Amino acid sequence: MTNLWPEVNERFSSRHVGPRTSEIAEMLSVVGASSLDDLIDRTIPRTILDKNDYGIGAPLTEQEALARLKKIASRNQVFTSMIGQGYYDTILPTVIQRNILENPAWYTAYTPYQPEISQGRLEALLNFQTLVSDLTGLDIANASLLDEGTACAEAMALAKRVGKSKSNIFFVDQDTHPQTISVLKTRAEPLGWDIKVGDPKSDLLEEDVFGVLLSYPGSSGKVWDPKELIEKLHTKNVIVTLTCDPLALVLLDSPGNLGADIAVGSMQRYGVPMGAGGPHAAFMATREVYKRSIPGRLVGISRDRSGKQAYRLALQTREQHIRREKATSNICTAQVLLAIIASMYAVYHGPQGLRAIAQRVNRLSSILAAGLRDLGFQIGSDNFFDTITINAGSLAQQIKKKTLEAKINIRELEHGYFAISCDETTEPETIRTLWRCFGATEEQIKKFEQSLSIVESLPSDLLRKGDFLNHSVFHEHHSETDLLRYMRALSDKDLALDRTMIPLGSCTMKLNATTEMMPITWPEFGRIHPFAPEEQKEGYSELFAYLEDALCKISGYDAVSLQPNSGAQGEFAGLIAIREYYAAKGDVQRDVCLIPASAHGTNPASAHMAGMRVVVVACDDNGNVDVADLREKISQNEGRIAAIMITYPSTHGVFEERIVEICDLVHEAGGQVYLDGANLNAQVGFARPGQYGADVSHFNLHKTFCIPHGGGGPGMGPIGVRQHLAPYLPREGGGTISSAPYGSASILPISVAYIMMMGDEGLRQATAVAVLNANYIAARLDGAYSVLYRGENGFTAHECIIDLRPLKDKAGVSVDDIAKRLIDHGFHAPTVSFPVAGTFMIEPTESEGKKELDRFCEAMISIRHEITEIEKGEMALDESPLHFAPHTIADIAGEWARAYPREKGAFPQGVEVIKYWPPVGRLDNAWGDRNLICSCPDISQYMEE
Repeated sequence: MTNLWPEVNERFSSRHVGPRTSEIAEMLSVVGASSLDDLIDRTIPRTILDKNDYGIGAPLTEQEALARLKKIASRNQVFTSMIGQGYYDTILPTVIQRNILENPAWYTAYTPYQPEISQGRLEALLNFQTLVSDLTGLDIANASLLDEGTACAEAMALAKRVGKSKSNIFFVDQDTHPQTISVLKTRAEPLGWDIKVGDPKSDLLEEDVFGVLLSYPGSSGKVWDPKELIEKLHTKNVIVTLTCDPLALVLLDSPGNLGADIAVGSMQRYGVPMGAGGPHAAFMATREVYKRSIPGRLVGISRDRSGKQAYRLALQTREQHIRREKATSNICTAQVLLAIIASMYAVYHGPQGLRAIAQRVNRLSSILAAGLRDLGFQIGSDNFFDTITINAGSLAQQIKKKTLEAKINIRELEHGYFAISCDETTEPETIRTLWRCFGATEEQIKKFEQSLSIVESLPSDLLRKGDFLNHSVFHEHHSETDLLRYMRALSDKDLALDRTMIPLGSCTMKLNATTEMMPITWPEFGRIHPFAPEEQKEGYSELFAYLEDALCKISGYDAVSLQPNSGAQGEFAGLIAIREYYAAKGDVQRDVCLIPASAHGTNPASAHMAGMRVVVVACDDNGNVDVADLREKISQNEGRIAAIMITYPSTHGVFEERIVEICDLVHEAGGQVYLDGANLNAQVGFARPGQYGADVSHFNLHKTFCIPHGGGGPGMGPIGVRQHLAPYLPREGGGTISSAPYGSASILPISVAYIMMMGDEGLRQATAVAVLNANYIAARLDGAYSVLYRGENGFTAHECIIDLRPLKDKAGVSVDDIAKRLIDHGFHAPTVSFPVAGTFMIEPTESEGKKELDRFCEAMISIRHEITEIEKGEMALDESPLHFAPHTIADIAGEWARAYPREKGAFPQGVEVIKYWPPVGRLDNAWGDRNLICSCPDISQYMEE
């Protein structure tokens, strides 16, 4: 019987995958494979190859996927949220929503390691740092962390590193958000640090501690002056951190003025939706003396070849790359896109607008408190910013029932107490409704509005004095027209995936389809508080269940946790699960983590943070794990092996043939296999780590599963585990990795949509074409450049490494020279000097079509011809286009006295090509490190320079 209904003409996978069918055939002939199946059979070891359907099912069309996600979202109930606890409803200006959050020029950008093509997002991040520095009154701020809880944990690690105290005790104010305390306990335990929670006024001064975390305001809403306490703590060499609310800091005295050494918090309420917990940009600021110890990223100011001021990442303080197994931070992915949104929120409102918002929030809280006092309820503190605590006594359950009937969520505390937080979205009618829930009659409410006695709730001696946000950027863009043009001008300076292929190895810069992105701005996902009642989050529960099940099917694992909100956090969560598993068995002596020499820096950093001792395993000449050395290291540490961390395919872009043997050797030694999921894009649909020997992996949803990189974040790093590790996944009450139970929940619809629209067949096709594209580039560049590593049958995985070191030896041309010359061709450089110094690691992904791959290859071959000219003595290096790259409009428009024509410098692919012009020339990084400026200088300083 024939099917009555016509088939859908085109599947989403045909839009996601770049090469057309005819192009795939051409490319296969170039690489020497008869079909995609043949290529995969000769690339992926037979011992792990699995081409069976995984049970994802048939693909949905884009319209079907949106309809299904809309149905899922409709199961969430959007109540008025007054829970507080670090998460607040907010108003994202629509001009920022449309032109930043929903704009691929911003969300498809990569981390700004190539500053010449990242000046727009670097300026936005410098605005963020200036905002944080001004609010906190501290000298230096970084360019965002993951969430408030992990920011507090990073502050604890910073305090231990820079402090002089020999104590291992970190004191935490009992009035700190409970999720923050949970994260701190998880981070402290493996490092041998003790967390003591108590009242800082009564429990602290007798303690010998290395650091203190105070809350300003407290989780209860209480505001108090810690200045005298901080002075006493400093006499004992204690490092003091304040975790603070950035909207409260608009009105309150700054942590710096109070004497704090470090200030941390979340910028969520600066226009970023709650999203059931994230993503949100956290912040950290500290004193100048600690600038070389602050974790995360710093944006600073340097200058280019011509002396023009330019921005760049300064000091490169991501300490996991410097200190590796001695690192106390593994921060890699930050929340850059969200930091940019928060900075634009401040640019849009300016100091006067922010002050008006803060004053309104405080006023509404004071009105609510005054009415409740008149109703006979006891308010926890007379001093608060936006949150009040109420003793409801025996009426508590009755009040809770009424607030839920009114579709208002308030925070239920112990012993009949409630906390209620006002925010930017709170309306007078919300206050009236709350009074009714607490028993007020309409006559009483009418009386309140006529004669309510309002008491100032902020102590006069704690009010902010003087101006803040004095830089011109916070005063010039308050109309929508001005802000729109400012954001457009910044994005025009940048090179993102919306303009060109970004061929970064290990980073998988693939298509972030518009359909995948659409649900993240739906209020049914965005306006949900992470600690709202579970019955209000049934849509999220369905979303989580679908994604957990899909990831289990794809990976072969038995259970998944969605909590880790970055790949590095996933590593840490997986290693903590292994640590807890052995502790439960009594095998506490197992503390050795084996890590190949080629590993990404977060691997040894995560192992150290998890309390493990790193033992490095050598790699052989082909970039594979040296199995003989592995056997020796296992023998040397008999009975102590906890885990091996291995990236697969390898960091060198090759499927190691002996992966099953490696897993077996570690298991025989009693250890666990942590398989880093950074390169999962080469496995989906063809190999399942949980089936061929791995015990735990993290999945980079911002790589394989299409969550955009956003200029350096957001990311998500859920972990999958075998059944025996499932009880030790992050959970409430133990192993807490992130502030929110499901990490950055609001971006999970992106990955769900991708999986739904690809289905089993589409996922397999994506992997096969990713492998084809990498091998096509390797084949086309072979001869011009040497491909450093290949598998047994001569193929690479989804990325390839080309060796540029001989060019340095023969012609003096550096890897940076080639990277900067690619900008003239309109390309972002591949990954530079990782995992091997003096190389490019190239990953084209499946999303790039043959035309773009050819354009990139032709650019690389053209550059090779320019190097040949230098080798032959036809042109000196310091006179060549490579030396002067990238070429700016100023270079071309100015006086020309170079040894090559203007056209060759600026238009290496021809003048008819649509041209990207870098806004600055090559940066002087050494000058920038000597002259570090990490916040926007005053305008007069620019003029002096």
